[in-house]
Amino acid sequence: MEQRLSLITLAVADVTRSRAFYVDGLGWHPMFESEEVLMLPVADRVILSLWSAEGFAAEIGEAPASGVAPITLSHNLATEAEVDAVLAEAEALGATVSRATRREWGGYSGYFADPDGFRWEIAVNPGDTGAFVLPPA
Repeated sequence: MEQRLSLITLAVADVTRSRAFYVDGLGWHPMFESEEVLMLPVADRVILSLWSAEGFAAEIGEAPASGVAPITLSHNLATEAEVDAVLAEAEALGATVSRATRREWGGYSGYFADPDGFRWEIAVNPGDTGAFVLPPA
């Protein structure tokens, strides 16, 4: 298998509510949407798929777990000011936000939870890792 990721699929309680947050609120542009799924291109050849919990369960044969998901999604930026601005934008949309702080690993990051509780890390990551994940200037 190639070392590659194509889709990240999150089971959501309400696709319409997720659309309001990601598309209407954050200004993201869907590449596909229906009553059961919203697909958002998030990187070169990578899609974030927000799928109704019912459709998710029907496809995989199990209901999604509840509670805090043991995963974070990360959005890296070049400056601390950009981190603070994105966290403020998410908070203005009603997201639960954990303020950014300087981390022991040298970066600066904070978190917000989307309408279904999925945690997004908004970060500046110094060094080679940070340079790798940022889009070309």
